[in-house]
Amino acid sequence: MEHAVVISGFGGQGLLFAGQVLAQAAMLEGREVLWIPSYGPEMRGGAAACTVIVGDEPIGSPVVDRADIVIALTRPSFERYAPLVAPGGLLVVDSSLVAADAPPGTELASLPCTRLAREAGDDRLVSIVALGAALGRRPVVSLAALRAALARVVGAKHPELLVADLVALDSGLAAAA
Repeated sequence: MEHAVVISGFGGQGLLFAGQVLAQAAMLEGREVLWIPSYGPEMRGGAAACTVIVGDEPIGSPVVDRADIVIALTRPSFERYAPLVAPGGLLVVDSSLVAADAPPGTELASLPCTRLAREAGDDRLVSIVALGAALGRRPVVSLAALRAALARVVGAKHPELLVADLVALDSGLAAAA
C-alpha cells in the first residue's frame, strides 16, 4: 500500500521538518519512502511544501496526482493543494489562518494549529501539530515510530527542544480525536 502526504504553507512553519520526521518514521518501520521538498528563494514567509510518499513496496513515481492527506496551513496552500485530496482523503487546515470547506468526498480537520503550537512552546511547531492531527486520523505510520523519529531528528541537534515537539504532536493528536 502506498500513501501520499502533502504538507504545505509558508517558510518558517516547519513544513520540511515535519516531512522529514514523517519520512524518518517510515524508514524506522522499514518502509519505502520518498521526501520531496519544494520552496521559493525566500528564507521565511515564501511558499513552501513537501511531499512524502510512504509505501510497502518500491515507489514507482515521485509524481503525486492525488494525495491521501493534504496539510494546508495557509490560504494560498489550501487553494493550491486542496484539489489534490483523493476521494476519502483527509484535508488538515490551520483554522487560525484558513477558513475552508473540504472538497466533496473528503474529510476536513480544521484545527487551531498556530494556537496549539504557541501553547506547546513555539509557533514554528505548527506543522508538528498538524502532522499529529493528520496521523491521528490516518495512521500512515505508527505513533511509536513518529515519536522515535522526532527523538532522532530533534534529539540529534537540539535535545532541549524535544519536549516541546512531543507536546505539539500530542496537541495535534488530541485536537483531531
